[in-house]
Amino acid sequence: MSTRSSSTVADSPRTGRAASSAGVTATLGVLDLLAAKSPLSLSEIARELGVPKSTLHRICAVLVERGWAVRDGEGRYDLGIRALRLGSSSAELPIVNAFRVIAAQFLTRHDETIALAIVDGVESLYVALEETSQPVRLVTHIGAKTPAFASASGRVVLASRPPAEVAALFGGRPLVTPTGRRLNGVAELQALLEEVRKRGYAENWGDTADGLYAASVPVVNDQGVALAALTALVPVCRMTAERRETIVEDLRRLGAELSGLVHWLPAFSSRRP
Repeated sequence: MSTRSSSTVADSPRTGRAASSAGVTATLGVLDLLAAKSPLSLSEIARELGVPKSTLHRICAVLVERGWAVRDGEGRYDLGIRALRLGSSSAELPIVNAFRVIAAQFLTRHDETIALAIVDGVESLYVALEETSQPVRLVTHIGAKTPAFASASGRVVLASRPPAEVAALFGGRPLVTPTGRRLNGVAELQALLEEVRKRGYAENWGDTADGLYAASVPVVNDQGVALAALTALVPVCRMTAERRETIVEDLRRLGAELSGLVHWLPAFSSRRP
């Protein structure tokens, strides 16, 4: 009578850990995808993530059961109330609390919108915002995203990264800004980032919204890692050469002050492919 190795009867602990890790990775991938663009059908999720529909069906069923996702009448998935609850907690992050102190100073002096942004993959994401009292302003909100290569906030964070990493992120992508300006590939982006490194801040005239001027400085920790970007958002109609100089000067001072308040924080910017 033939015998079989015990290794064919039960998975090894290492195999079990690998399977568990793959399941966690797929689950996080679903939540990340739904946060970026939803609602999505199971087929669309499978195509985006490259995960079998049978695996995703089990994952999505659990997410719906636990309240992390919802399924509409057409079978499409979106984020659930438990996932949205995490977003509300961002208002209490240490860096956001520190930002409010800094923003109050900027608003008192300039009465212009100021934002805190992080880079999430290839996008810049607003995590905190204090708006001007003036009626002519950029209409935006916490959670709004812009292409990192195009925005002042994205460029000031990308400038802190090695050029090879930037090339890997944006190589082969069409680099067209939200207002329609096409960059001449990664080479032009690298030249823009080199200028940001030399100056210590980034500026943007109408690349993310028509008639908008944006200036951004990095917020760094003790290791010199850019945690986020402190960004002023001002309609071009209110900008003069003198006012630009004053805003950039104050922004650099406040960026350094904010960096001092959060110097102990580790890097947390996401670098999704």
